[in-house]
Amino acid sequence: MTIIHSRLAEVPAYVTKDGSSIRELMHPAVHGNARQSLAEASVPPGGATLLHRHHESEELYFIVSGTGRMTLGDEEFAIAPGDTLLIPPGTPHCLRNDGGETLRLLCACAPAYRHEDTETLE
Repeated sequence: MTIIHSRLAEVPAYVTKDGSSIRELMHPAVHGNARQSLAEASVPPGGATLLHRHHESEELYFIVSGTGRMTLGDEEFAIAPGDTLLIPPGTPHCLRNDGGETLRLLCACAPAYRHEDTETLE
């Protein structure tokens, strides 16, 4: 078995199609894993991601720090550290940071995140 790992401090950030800053902690295109990706995303105070959806990927969000509002389909609700959210494929969603610190979350995607699978809706 080959051990695959990454270190957060060594992973460069980039901006995704939805406008969030992410660091791919594990992605098939970089690390050699096969079926999913894991990223740390951040949204600064007062910031938001664009409303978007993924046609193929199912996403799980785990809120690590900060607070905000999540739009998921027709619902909008508060999010806080410790919350875990399921975003089924095809579901419109976005995040808004309404707190005073950076909103940080872990995002797991299966299949792995691809820009081509992201459709912005605004």
